[in-house]
Amino acid sequence: MSTTTNALHLDVPAGVPWIDFTREFDAPVAAVFAAHRDPAKVSQWLGPRGYEMVIERWDFVTGGDYRYTHRNPEGAEFGFRGTFHTVRDDELAVQTFEYEGAPDQVALEFMWFEDLGDGRCRLRGRSIGSTVEGRDAMVASGMEHGMAEGYERLDDLLAAG
Repeated sequence: MSTTTNALHLDVPAGVPWIDFTREFDAPVAAVFAAHRDPAKVSQWLGPRGYEMVIERWDFVTGGDYRYTHRNPEGAEFGFRGTFHTVRDDELAVQTFEYEGAPDQVALEFMWFEDLGDGRCRLRGRSIGSTVEGRDAMVASGMEHGMAEGYERLDDLLAAG
C-alpha cells in the first residue's frame, strides 16, 4: 500500500458541469505519461484497489480509442469507453469518457502533465459533463475515492520502477 503524501485535490464548483483535479507525483513527467499510455501499466493502477481491470482496447494516440471493464470484488462489472482526441507526449491528453451504465452522459476530459523539476510532476485535469446533474451523479458515485486509490496505486507502480 502506498505511503504517499501527495493528495488528490478535487474542485467541484456549484452550478457548472465540470470537475477540476490536481495530483502531484514523486516521479518524472515521462514516467507518469508512460503509465497512462501503456495498457499493461494502466491495468495495474486505474481504479480502486480490489477491482480487476480488463482492457479490450487502449490506443493512447491522437484519434485512438479505448474500452475497458472494471470488476469489483462482488463480481459486478462496469464498462467504460471513449476516444483519445489529442495526445502530446509528456504534455497533454484530451479524451472523451463514457460510463456504459449511464449512456448519453459523455464527458470531455483534459489532462495536463506538468514538470515540477527534481524528478517530480503534477497531473492537472478537467472533466466537463453535459449537465450539472450528470456531473453531480458522477461525484456521488464514489468517483473521488476511486481516483484517489488509483493514483495511490500509480505511486506504487512508479516506485517499483
